[in-house]
Amino acid sequence: MKLTFLENEYWYGGYTVDGPAMPLDNQSEKEINLTTNQSVNQAAPLLLSSKGRYIWSQNGFTAHFRQGEIFLSENAILETGHQTLRGAYLAAAKKYFPPTGTMPDRALFEQPIYNSWIELTFYQTQEAIEQYSQTILENGLPAGVLMIDDGWSNYYGDWQFHSGKFPHPEKMLKKLHQAGFKVMLWICPFITADTVAYRDALAKDLLVKRPDGEAYIIHWWNGHSALLDMTNPASRDWLKNQLDKLQAMGVDGFKFDAGDSFFYPADALTYKKASPDQQSQAWSNFGEQYSFNEFRVTFATGGRPLLQRLCDKNHSWGDNGISSLIPNSLTQGITGHAFTCPDMIGGGEYVNFGQASKNLDQDLFVRYAEIACLMPAMQFSAAPYRVLDEPHYNAIKKTIQIREKFIHEILDLVEQASYTGEPVIRYMSYEFPSEPVEMITDQFMLGPQLLVAPIVTPNQTGRQVYLPKGQWEHKDTIIDSTGQYFHFEATYGEPLVFKKIDHL
Repeated sequence: MKLTFLENEYWYGGYTVDGPAMPLDNQSEKEINLTTNQSVNQAAPLLLSSKGRYIWSQNGFTAHFRQGEIFLSENAILETGHQTLRGAYLAAAKKYFPPTGTMPDRALFEQPIYNSWIELTFYQTQEAIEQYSQTILENGLPAGVLMIDDGWSNYYGDWQFHSGKFPHPEKMLKKLHQAGFKVMLWICPFITADTVAYRDALAKDLLVKRPDGEAYIIHWWNGHSALLDMTNPASRDWLKNQLDKLQAMGVDGFKFDAGDSFFYPADALTYKKASPDQQSQAWSNFGEQYSFNEFRVTFATGGRPLLQRLCDKNHSWGDNGISSLIPNSLTQGITGHAFTCPDMIGGGEYVNFGQASKNLDQDLFVRYAEIACLMPAMQFSAAPYRVLDEPHYNAIKKTIQIREKFIHEILDLVEQASYTGEPVIRYMSYEFPSEPVEMITDQFMLGPQLLVAPIVTPNQTGRQVYLPKGQWEHKDTIIDSTGQYFHFEATYGEPLVFKKIDHL
């Protein structure tokens, strides 16, 4: 199928990681292959137009943008007549990924999330976790959800606290709860080979198999492991039984890592015939039963009550660092993922926080927090009080105060998204289809009324902000705009925020 661009038409969607390249216009040259999620983040078999058109196929499609034309694979479905980007999105959501009416637990949005990964990496212990939680509070940060990352268990697939590292996990969980924290644990669908758990799963036929019937052993970032076959009800029960025991101890939920489509071989034998994307979907389907959840990579999970994190970002200003946060979060939203988190503040790549952590770009860390503070979820991992000096750390605390100021609006939008499906973080063109804002991706709408414009480039104290036609309130000032750019200086630790004034 071949489509021709309409006048002033722009296209959005597909891969979250393609956010910086979006939207695509009639000069764009890009091939998008959505037949299998080839990325380490969310993907949706969906492209949407600012002119009310959208393209969808449940099992994925390919789209080649070239010289004002779009060449689509035969299985792609084109829908037209919805006038605007918002119209196209709402029509697609209603037909193909309607909201469930449920949402991840409110605690994931009410306070910052703290992840132990960068501070502890693979050396997670009860003593270190208790110390980490204590220093959070001692340094004036509020209690929130605490995610204990990889390294707490015996090995992959045996989801019990390591008795040497965590001698008294029930006491630890009780202590964390008394301090105001909720607790989540990192898990994955891998099983360490040549272990008791592996032999048990193998005997019960719970593993993804090779064409010759042997268990697949695949390479992933932590080595070589077997894959739990999540299409098998017995596999799901096997895992759930382990997680039930953890919840009985006091664990609130789980961080569901991995599940990337490319870890599932295309020739794999499974209980239910499944493509790599469908295996990935089976992992996210399983996690949906836990209100405390987090996912980094999913395929076609629009409308679902899953907290979706951006993939690990570099500690940099570039397209795999801070400048990608807003574009990628906007792409998450327009593909149906309303409950989002812009990775860990400062960047989630732990290699950036080792020996060089005392030479980090402190301004970047603060600007990252300014962006994250008005996103649906805000997550720390590198402890800001450890890596920042006092002035920069005070700016971090100011970002948390800004979040507290707008928390009711954030929570209302998150709740609304659970039954309307609308993004919490929205493109300017989603709210203002008659204005020339399609290419603006360094500012965003938080719902229909709040415009947020963080600083996303180094060595700046202010920035240009496009205010659509009408009146806007900024702090105590009313601004009349004809649809134009204004320059604003920013207070350190605060993103620029403007409230649209509606005249009835």
